[in-house]
Order: sequence, then C-alpha cells, then structure tokens
Amino acid sequence: MDTILTFLSSISWWLWIIIVLIFIALRDIFQKNHTISHNFPIVGHIRYWFESIGPEIRQYFVANNREELPFNRIERGWIYASSKNENNYEGFGTDRDIYAHHHIFINNAMMPYEVKGDHPHVKDKSFLPCAKVMGEYNKRKRPYRPASVINVSAMSFGSLSAKAVESINKGVKMADAYHNTGEGGLSPYHSYGGDVVFHFGTGYFGVRAEDGGFSMEKMVKLVEDNPFVRAIEVKLSQGAKPGKGGVLPGAKITPEIAKIRGVEVGKTVLSPPNHKAFSNVPELLDFVETIAEATGLPVGIKAAIGKLEQWEELADIMVKTGKGPDFISVDGGEGGTGAAPPSFADHVSLPWVYGFTDLYKLFQDKGLSERIVFIGSGKLGFPAKAAMAFAMGADVINVAREAMMSIGCIQAQICHTNKCPAGVATQNKWLQNGIDPTLKSVRAAQYFKSFRKELVEITHAAGYEHPCELKMSDVEVNVDDRNLSQELDSTYGYIKTPVPFNGIQSLKDCLHLGGAKK
Repeated sequence: MDTILTFLSSISWWLWIIIVLIFIALRDIFQKNHTISHNFPIVGHIRYWFESIGPEIRQYFVANNREELPFNRIERGWIYASSKNENNYEGFGTDRDIYAHHHIFINNAMMPYEVKGDHPHVKDKSFLPCAKVMGEYNKRKRPYRPASVINVSAMSFGSLSAKAVESINKGVKMADAYHNTGEGGLSPYHSYGGDVVFHFGTGYFGVRAEDGGFSMEKMVKLVEDNPFVRAIEVKLSQGAKPGKGGVLPGAKITPEIAKIRGVEVGKTVLSPPNHKAFSNVPELLDFVETIAEATGLPVGIKAAIGKLEQWEELADIMVKTGKGPDFISVDGGEGGTGAAPPSFADHVSLPWVYGFTDLYKLFQDKGLSERIVFIGSGKLGFPAKAAMAFAMGADVINVAREAMMSIGCIQAQICHTNKCPAGVATQNKWLQNGIDPTLKSVRAAQYFKSFRKELVEITHAAGYEHPCELKMSDVEVNVDDRNLSQELDSTYGYIKTPVPFNGIQSLKDCLHLGGAKK
C-alpha cells in the first residue's frame, strides 16, 4: 500500500491533468448520447459549455440596446432606474428606430393641461385612480374603484417565491395598487396589507372542494376572513397557454402549498383545460352572478382572445339580462410569467392590441363598453404603451414581468427550471435569501409611482387631465410604407367610447376608492 501511495505521490501535477483528460476522452468515445462529444472528445465539452452560457453572452455583450426580447435593455433599464428612484432619462435623443412597424406616437397638444393650485397632482404627481368603478353598474354590495391605474397581474405563490410575493404585496400597499393572487390561492404572503384580487382557474386552488370542483362555502369564508380581497377574477385562459391545462407535480406540493391550495401533500394535481363549475356561456354568466351575490364583490373574467363567437353570445346575454361580469381582463398572446410550450406561447391567441381591439369592438357594438372595466395585460408596463392602451379603451393596466423586474428579475428566462438566479421565480431557499422584502417592496412601489407620474405627464402633454380622456386620434402607430403612420381609429377600425369623467378630484372623493378603506 505504501508503495502505491509513494508512486502516486511521485506523479507530477501536469501528468495528473493528462490522465484525467485521457479518462474523459475515453468516456466521450464510448458513450452514444452526444454525437459531438463522441466525434470530438474533450473539445466537444467546450462547445456545450459555450452553448450553455450563450444567452448570457448575447445579453451582456452581443445584443444592442433595443434588440432583445421580450424586454430589451433600454426597457429593463427604465424599470430598474424607476424602481430605485434614479435618473431614468436618456440623453442625446432616442436610439429607437421611430420609423419601425408599430412604433407609437402620441399627439401632444399645442398647450398642455394646466395643473392649478388645489389640484390633487400638486400634492401627489402619481395619484391616478381608475376612472371607472368595478361593480357599480351591477350594484354589487362592495363596489371597488382601483386607486391605481397600474396593478399587479396574476402571478401565483409557487410560481413566484415567498419573498417575491411578500415584496410585491408590501409594495402595492405603499403604492395604493392591487395585487392579483394568480391561480395558486391566497397565501400568507399576499396578506401584508395590499388590496388583493382573488384569482382562480380550473384547479380552484384556495376554493377547491374535495372532488376537485369549486366550493362556494370556501369562497365565502375566504372573503369574510380576508377583507382586503376587493374583487374576484375567474380565469378562462391566459396569454402564455390559452386552452391548455397544467400539472402540479406531487414533488412540488409541500405542506405549505397543500394548505394554501387545498390539495393533498405529495399528490400530483391536474388543472384541466375546462372548468367543472360551468360548461357553456349561460352557465358562466350564472356562475359569475352567483359568486357576486354570495360575496358582494365585483366579479370579472380573464382570457386571451381568439375566436369571438362565444364572446358574442356572452354579450348578447348581457344585453338581454342586464347582468354580466364587472370587469374583463384581456391577456395578450405575447405570453407572460407562465411557462408554456413554444407552440402555444408563439402562436396560440392574439397579441394584446389585436385581441383587445376585437373584443372591445364587439362589446361596444352591443352598447356594453361603459358597463365593463377593461383591464389590459401584455407588456403594457411602460407609460407610452399604457397611453396607447387607454386611448384604445383600457381602464386599468396589469403588469407581471415588469413587477418582477422592479424587485430584481434579470430576465434570465429560466423561470420554469426553479433556478431563477434573482430568487424571484424559484422555491429554492438559498436563492430566495437574496431578496430583502423591506428593500424590494420600496422598489416595487417606486416603479408604480414612477410609471403613474410619467403617464400623468404624457396625459397632460396631450391636453388631458386623466388618461381615460385619451382618444384614438391622439395616438398614431406606424403601420406600413404607404401611409407610414395612422391614428388608432384608422388602424383598428373603431372609435373608443368616451369614459364619464368629472375630474381627478371627483375620483379622490369617491366613496369606493380603494374599496372604501380610507
């Protein structure tokens, strides 16, 4: 034994390296899983290593400021600077190709809107509530006027980490926004004081009966026990994967997640494409009305838009009965935080501008556009894009990935792997520990406030007091080479229904502002 140890210790370090490389080369030659490694032993590993770090190399060294998707460096930089209350300006003119397809132009007024001495914007330049009240038309017991026109879209605890959800909820409280729970149920991390919109899908997590269906008893108890829940949203589909169900592997169902979602620990749970609680449009409408009656809250629906036949059926029933959802969240087919097959994320359902156009025109033609609060979701978390959305008829903007970036997301695009390096979209405790909710909540709040401040400034530049007053003729987009830019009404073929508006002060004095919590 001593002889062997003496021999091994006499081998030079460089010879050890050669021996290790020989073993790797032999392994590469005799394995059949990777053709490159077999054909090019040792060297093939370098190719795979470069491939694995390719996204980082392109993001930091190759791509220009406006090139990346889904959010380019300039867009991410604006969110980061805004959330940190740093200088988010750019100098020496824009580096954007302003002649590119779908570039947005906002027509400024010769003389902007004048903010006078007693106006709410003198004291708070970011004060910007929704111009409509959820549940007002249908006379719900607890109508709700969102105190912010920008809010957090549906993102579940489980998809996001506990500290990420906590940071966002504390942030929306500071910013007077609301926080959509996503379909993973109402967790303790949604309960730090921010307004909440409770969202559920086909899994009915949080309001799930033993047979996997919907439990009205649990819904009523949830609302009674959590007065900060201001509205309820029924998910029909989402932009990332409309019409596709999901699977929650048993290995991911911890005791905490099982308690929140109302499922068994360690048992795989299916979220089917279809709801058990209803199977057609009339049943959907009855379901919405039953929940609203039992809880007293505004109830809405969320969907990505494709075919319109069933939407037209819904509109016809609403006209006939005088009933219907209090709000509709239109999710863009651009996809979002939900992991999805590329075939779905890239091709199924319409992008937001097309989907919203089709749906809004349909409801407008039926005389329903004033009854409904329209919520836009799909990369609208930037003031100019939001101005376009308001000009098209949106009343509220929901953001998901932009909110994630405000608390540190770096767009690594590995949300589906549980390896998010920023600790935002992972359940890994070590990675989560990088998030300080005390700091990140302030940054989330500052992003919302900076967004609203810039949207107010754009609105004033166009000559209006509130973005709900923006008309489609106030915004132009590049459409083709023959007529490079057209106003929105010409581009999308309708004129937005005017939103009743009596001044920002009337919104501030509204009894339903923020759910009458103040």
